[in-house]
Amino acid sequence: METRAHHVLIGLFTVLVVAGALLFGLWLAKSSVDSEFKDYEVVFNEAVSGLSKGSAVQYSGIKVGDVVSLRLDPKDPRRVLARIRLGGETPIKEDTQAKLALTGITGTSIIQLSGGTPQSPELRGKDGKLPIIVASPSPIARLLNNSDDVMSSINRLLYNANEMLSPENVERLGKTLANLEQTTGAIAEQRGDIRQAMQQLSAIGKQATATLEQTTALMRNANGLLNDQGKQMFGSAEQAMKSLEQSTATINTLLTSNQDALSNGMQGLNGLAPAVRELRDTLSSLRAISRRLESNPSGYLLGSDTDKEFTP
Repeated sequence: METRAHHVLIGLFTVLVVAGALLFGLWLAKSSVDSEFKDYEVVFNEAVSGLSKGSAVQYSGIKVGDVVSLRLDPKDPRRVLARIRLGGETPIKEDTQAKLALTGITGTSIIQLSGGTPQSPELRGKDGKLPIIVASPSPIARLLNNSDDVMSSINRLLYNANEMLSPENVERLGKTLANLEQTTGAIAEQRGDIRQAMQQLSAIGKQATATLEQTTALMRNANGLLNDQGKQMFGSAEQAMKSLEQSTATINTLLTSNQDALSNGMQGLNGLAPAVRELRDTLSSLRAISRRLESNPSGYLLGSDTDKEFTP
């Protein structure tokens, strides 16, 4: 009995030692896992098409972990919670950003991390929960969500292309190309005539330029003549007005000096006669100038009709 009791104690001690060793090994393994990897929770406010368990997690294009699990938020089914496991040395800061990215034409998606300044503190969980990273809206996700609309637009485009390339339109296009070929052939045959016409147009342009230069010179000369003849005309008119003013002054003087003689009659009339004749001559000169301006203003101004010098 004592021998059996010793064997039982030895066996129990051995089992306890082995169990303790196993527990210690598991604890060491857990500690090493905790030090080598860190888990985070990424919150998506959109669909995560193409993302699945085991999808890669990249930081600035470098793979740093994988997606461990995907689930809907129990409080808000519109949100998706993705648990990711990253290397323990991955620097996840509070300003680190996450978004969904497309890896190829197969539609497979990954989680792309970016940002994170050196001054920002390390991202840590609160109340024993996993650290949370809120993902930014992804253009790829919007594109995948609107894939039905995109495919509908592509189908309409292909349908319109088929309608455009119908047999009737192809035949019309062939006729148009044939007519265009005939037109270019006719133009090629008339190449010499076209060159001659272009030369004639060039000569006409040169003649037009010379004509414009001559017209400009003629207008310049005409302006000079008009200015000179205009000055002469205004000078003649000024002389006539001065003569009229002198005649009026003479009449006033005679009327004043012969006021007494006018009452007697003949003496005042004899003195007034020369002034009346002078006034008549002045009026005649003004009338002649006016008639010549009315009948031939251009000839008078340009000098073809020579004015007679007026002497008051």
